[in-house]
Amino acid sequence: MIRYELAGRAALVTGAASGIGLALATQLARNGARVALNHLADDPRGPEQVARLREAGLDVIAAPGNVGDPVDGVRMVEQAVADLGRLDFLANNAGTPGSRTSIASHELDRITDDLWQTLLQVNLVGVFRCTKAAAPALKAARGAVVNTASIAGLNSPGSSMAYGATKAGVISLTKNLARALAPEVRVNAVAPGAVDSAWMIEWTNEQRSGSIDKALLKRRCTPDDLAEVMLFLLAGAAMVTGQTVVVDGGLTLSG
Repeated sequence: MIRYELAGRAALVTGAASGIGLALATQLARNGARVALNHLADDPRGPEQVARLREAGLDVIAAPGNVGDPVDGVRMVEQAVADLGRLDFLANNAGTPGSRTSIASHELDRITDDLWQTLLQVNLVGVFRCTKAAAPALKAARGAVVNTASIAGLNSPGSSMAYGATKAGVISLTKNLARALAPEVRVNAVAPGAVDSAWMIEWTNEQRSGSIDKALLKRRCTPDDLAEVMLFLLAGAAMVTGQTVVVDGGLTLSG
């Protein structure tokens, strides 16, 4: 794995209590950055992971808050920037499927207005509001943003058509935020495929084995696989902006 010299740099990772967000926060901190781990205020995993990483000698702080809330999301970002003293990197990773089980395309009755509102506020508007709130600090540091999209926003069914639509929105928003924040700030995204993590969707064993069989590399992604690419887009990739990198082991190439 490539090593970056990030001493003196500061990062905020949303949705960092587990999975991809936690893996990225850990990799950033191991490379010397001071990292704010965002988590929902009532999620005990957040403080537990902050304590664990601190015990390992890493410079991390907690940043509780709900990115899906227009007031609390902005407050969280502003507080994190104040606590960190600056902001070089923002990872908009927080997201939700809005359902414990996948919703097939023909199950339109299960896709309610409430589901739409939850997914839009967290997965899409949350990306915008956090980036907007962080923009002054990111510009001052000539920093970078990475967003977590999904292959569901490209040409994959995902957990529901509503979820896929929000992730397609993230891909479009990434391009327009890159335009909006240039030349000081780069903005990119990753589009994960099937990932082995503590995600809220309860995939069946058949679905899991199917995603392995269909992937060209014959395994599911790990959170560290995604974090490695996200770290590159934040700390390296000096001439890359407005792009979405698919990280799926070739799942979407299998036909």
